[in-house]
Amino acid sequence: MNVINVAEDFTECPGPRYRDQGPGSGEEFLKDHLRPAFLEAREAGDKVTVQLDGVKYGYPTSFLEEAFGGLAREFGIDEVEGTLVFESANEPLLDYEIRRYIKDAKHVRGSPTELSMLPGTHRIR
Repeated sequence: MNVINVAEDFTECPGPRYRDQGPGSGEEFLKDHLRPAFLEAREAGDKVTVQLDGVKYGYPTSFLEEAFGGLAREFGIDEVEGTLVFESANEPLLDYEIRRYIKDAKHVRGSPTELSMLPGTHRIR
């Protein structure tokens, strides 16, 4: 089983949604840690345990939504829910909160998925 300890493997201070907004972003966590571990576990038919304790000031909602909701938008809600396991002795409701972001991932206003379904909408590069 793959294990990611956010505080030890990434940062003790999770930050904003996007890399260009500051250090420790949800986007950075998704691309550099969560997605690679998820792909490895999926290939092996295994799980990824995400250990959430040890951060200094908690988790910004934008960080959680970008990391876990972003993974669900990319690979599907069922696939992500079936692969990720969350551990937190300090904040047991964090599991529920993250799973809510995963389940609601397709409904995030302005997400690439939602924007691509709007008629006449084009992404500006």
